[in-house]
Amino acid sequence: MVRVCAALGSNAPDARARLAAARDALRAEFAELRCSSAYRSADRNGRGAPYLNAVVAFDTALAPDELRGRFRALEAAAGRLRDGSGEVALDIDLLLYGDRVGAGPPSLPHPDVLGAPHVLAPLAALAPALRHPVTGESMADAWARRPSDWPVPEDLGTL
Repeated sequence: MVRVCAALGSNAPDARARLAAARDALRAEFAELRCSSAYRSADRNGRGAPYLNAVVAFDTALAPDELRGRFRALEAAAGRLRDGSGEVALDIDLLLYGDRVGAGPPSLPHPDVLGAPHVLAPLAALAPALRHPVTGESMADAWARRPSDWPVPEDLGTL
């Protein structure tokens, strides 16, 4: 078994319900799943509505490509279209797969772990002592040293 972390995101009008449904579907398969609070942040491309994001962590024996398949099926069931329209019904990204490092697909660790506040904030809150497999830095320390111009996502509490 390996510990994985995945990001959930949506900017649909019912984003909170979509994230909760994705969390529940994952929890049905991965019983010991833990979930961060929901966080609101602006669309980083400036084209769409604000996003709600969360991070989940669980143990699995599935390979990264199998997880990606599960995630894509959940996205499709939620109505995800990859048409560039700006609204994202549901996005699920594999962030960390144990200590695995590689170009992928998927690329591990996901570049947004240290490169995006909407990922790092909930990840640091959920697993502050978790260490980045490349830098060795804890998620709490990475959040503490984030760039000063990063917007701080709004913590909306339990998903």
